Amino acid sequence: MSRTGKKPIAPVSGVTVAINDRVVTAKGPKGEQSLTLMDIVNAKQTDQGIVIEPANDTTEARAAWGTTRALIANMVDGVSKGFEKKLQIQGVGFRAAMQGKDLKLSLGFSHEVLFETPKGITIATPTATDVTVTGADKQQVGQVAANIRAFRKPEPYKGKGVRYAGEFVARKEGKKK
Repeated sequence: MSRTGKKPIAPVSGVTVAINDRVVTAKGPKGEQSLTLMDIVNAKQTDQGIVIEPANDTTEARAAWGTTRALIANMVDGVSKGFEKKLQIQGVGFRAAMQGKDLKLSLGFSHEVLFETPKGITIATPTATDVTVTGADKQQVGQVAANIRAFRKPEPYKGKGVRYAGEFVARKEGKKK
């Protein structure tokens, strides 16, 4: 039994959730998202909220049960509050700035890296070394933050690069004479 799947998704004020055919749609102040359900899980609306149930007693249905519930709960959270990932840039001369809707990164290359902001995502640079990625879709926010981090991952000797806020980078000792 899935402990996550058993919990109903409680209704949130300001968010309307509709289940039509096999498509669950959530609308809220931050936007609209939808999810097409797999054939092995069912969703229904009750007094407690949205309840997800496996359609049959197979291993695949039980595995998809909790995952589907988590995806729908993230949709509801995303359209009501939104999601945010913070990145920090460390290194001498490393900085970030917004250039229109694009993110311009100076990361020690011979050229500046220009990252185009995808639709549905907002990127902000409160300081020259901090980048904030926000949006309603949790998966998209995480993927955009990972793409920005991939330009220059933190290296273990000096710790230079782009890292998540609060990320610990294991440091290595350099060469000895």
